[in-house]
Amino acid sequence: MNKKGDKGETMKREETDVLIVGLGPVGAALGVYLGRMGVKAIAIERDHEVYPMPRAAHLDHETMRLLHLAGGAEAVAQASQPLSAYEFRNAAGELLTGFAARGALAPTGWPWTSMFHQPTLEHALRARLAALPSVSVRLGHALKSYRVEGEGVIAEVETPEGMKEISARFLVGCDGGNSTVRRGAGIAFDDMGFDEPWLVIDAVLAGGIARISTVGLQYCDPARPVTSMPMAPGRHRFEFMLLPHEKPEEVVSDAAIAGMIAPYHDPAQFEIERRAVYRFHALIAKAWRKGPVVLAGDAAHQMPPFLGQGLCSGTRDAANLAWKIEAVLRGRAGDALLDSYQAEREPHVRMITDMAVSLGRIVCTQDAGAAQARDAGMLAVPEGERVRGIMILEGLKAGVLPGGGMVAPDAQFRGARLDDAAGYAPILITREESDASRTFAASGGFAVVLSALDSGAEGFTALMNGAPALLVRPDRYVFGAGEAAALLAAWEAYLAGGGVAANIAAA
Repeated sequence: MNKKGDKGETMKREETDVLIVGLGPVGAALGVYLGRMGVKAIAIERDHEVYPMPRAAHLDHETMRLLHLAGGAEAVAQASQPLSAYEFRNAAGELLTGFAARGALAPTGWPWTSMFHQPTLEHALRARLAALPSVSVRLGHALKSYRVEGEGVIAEVETPEGMKEISARFLVGCDGGNSTVRRGAGIAFDDMGFDEPWLVIDAVLAGGIARISTVGLQYCDPARPVTSMPMAPGRHRFEFMLLPHEKPEEVVSDAAIAGMIAPYHDPAQFEIERRAVYRFHALIAKAWRKGPVVLAGDAAHQMPPFLGQGLCSGTRDAANLAWKIEAVLRGRAGDALLDSYQAEREPHVRMITDMAVSLGRIVCTQDAGAAQARDAGMLAVPEGERVRGIMILEGLKAGVLPGGGMVAPDAQFRGARLDDAAGYAPILITREESDASRTFAASGGFAVVLSALDSGAEGFTALMNGAPALLVRPDRYVFGAGEAAALLAAWEAYLAGGGVAANIAAA
């Protein structure tokens, strides 16, 4: 039934399976994953154009791999550069701690780190969305309110043609830190106790220079903590912590910015593209799902940028969530499977946020005495021990069989990536073809015999550890190893049981 608007006119109603609110990279990636599975979805975004300035700066190799599945990584790769190191130095320039590159490519086949240009990514994801017939993108559409009815949601959306209702089985809020979806669900944040004001400066390098450094630097100077990061080729970012007496309007002038850059570089090297004051937060939503309403990305969690994991975490949210929604919609899983989303993702996000906050506290020390004590303690460690390889993140602790949870490598298959052949689907790798693997392939999974891989089989062999089969989830985490039939039975039990794989006997 259509609803009467305030002036008595009939409000138009449209129906869909999934309504995505917010078309930043997280919402767009979610839309692509759903569209690749043929799920009917509508993605709405209040703005008509991609925001032209970079915001997120860093993608790790796992996220590049997930964005490849969403059709955005190739464009990003053409507009990105890896870091050779990420260093934390004190006011005297001494190395306190740092991370060094591990090599050119990770086992996923992508660079360990990529400093990238966010608008390039967003344009690529939107182009991929436009090619998916089951997903409709609505720009200039803003969610005003919603209500839960039965198993779904009725959303009121302001459009260029007037108010419209959209009925959806699931509403996913990818609408950022001030999420209308989260506020409408009455979901509060768990505040992890970090709230600091910073001036963010994005600049284009003058004279067509590609880079002034390949090292990301945190200057842990109590007089003013500063971040200096190479971005995509030809771009650079500075972040300056505001001092207690400073007001945002005082620090954004050309003269103020030049004065802050001058101790580190010649300000004439930079053409300022964006200047904005942000508060760096550490917040995690207490609930990521409330019935048919789900949160992803900054709507669910926000972290300080000192590990560059904000967008990475949101992309992992989308990759974890989409195949679960599809399984519920198709009747292959119960609604409880969506409870596994937060159970699997929150520990990972909390761990990363804790680490980012810890690094942030090192950087943000403004008390000279405390900074001196910090320096003495950190410099007491031999320099060779202060630098580690680029961080390898923990895998899943839930949603997998014992011994699973790590990120699966990629391999070459028939002259291309195995990821390309499999798509956004679970992958069964076996030593020999079997009835179980054929049934799995016939039901929408991707099955491949280990010997059929052109290269990269050794990575899977190590994970199989002598087992005859290995099952990889659509989000590319290893579900487990064992006999193929037993693995697939465990996978079905995981779907049917709400994702509680810890209670499933080892395959």
